[in-house]
Amino acid sequence: MSHSILQAFTLRNAMRLVRPIAVLCSSVAIIFSGVFPLLTYGDVPVSTMILIAAVLLVGCILIHGILTHALNDYTDHLSGTDQLSPAMLSGGSRVIQEGRITPGLLYRFGLWMTGILLVLDAILLLTGHYRLAILLLVGIWGATSYSLPALRLSYYPLAGEWISTFPSALFLGLGGAWLATGEFPLWSVQNAIINALYCIAWVMVHHIPDLDADRQASPVKRTSVVWCADRWGVGFSRVPAIAYMLLIALCSIWLAVSGRYIAAIGIGIIVLLSLWWIWKMDVQQPSSVTTCEKKLLLLAIAGAVLLGIFV
Repeated sequence: MSHSILQAFTLRNAMRLVRPIAVLCSSVAIIFSGVFPLLTYGDVPVSTMILIAAVLLVGCILIHGILTHALNDYTDHLSGTDQLSPAMLSGGSRVIQEGRITPGLLYRFGLWMTGILLVLDAILLLTGHYRLAILLLVGIWGATSYSLPALRLSYYPLAGEWISTFPSALFLGLGGAWLATGEFPLWSVQNAIINALYCIAWVMVHHIPDLDADRQASPVKRTSVVWCADRWGVGFSRVPAIAYMLLIALCSIWLAVSGRYIAAIGIGIIVLLSLWWIWKMDVQQPSSVTTCEKKLLLLAIAGAVLLGIFV
């Protein structure tokens, strides 16, 4: 990696890029809900569970915290949406806008990191660590397909959510049980799907303050939020988040049918609270949306912990 890239990535700049509080809170909770239930198995050593959780966390920080943000910051700078964003929780990390890292350096860093991770993935495949290799490859796909041209799936409705974000979040949740047992127990599938859907619902709220900026971008960043607002009016920009919450409500019924009654009730309550806050927020006031985002993040953590405990 070139000397100029290493010079630009000081600890302070790296922390700005990663946005560690949101990344750590969400990822730790998702990993917890996929690893903690393994305690009930008896044949999975605690040391193994800790090692698996640590590997997943490091991978999440590298891919979601660093690579995804680096590529997304670069792409959104090129299109112009980050410059026009109200920049509360949205608008990227601002490392480019504040002159901390140049766009060219950030882009080269993203390419270097993608290349290094792909080499690591090849090593994992060659040494027989197939599950780790698949998990890593899904993460790389999610980060690169979401932001990098020519795909740049975040600029199309539904594509960024379902083709990039959902697989990454899903496999992060599935990773614990899969690495430990080689299987996908029902509880791990349920937990992973619910956590991934909540992650996307949060992202949909996150896009609302950027509505005007995304419309003025070149190319236009036509997220699901922009598509709904353009089709039915700005008040309908909350519809994608509501739709994903309703999918989670259906999953709570699935939990109840499979006998996870406490988890079903807890997720049901979380969905109702989330829907209430999404409905009450003023979509034309970034401060109102930001307050809603913070509440939803806390509920996401609570939901993931709840799913991890009540299996």
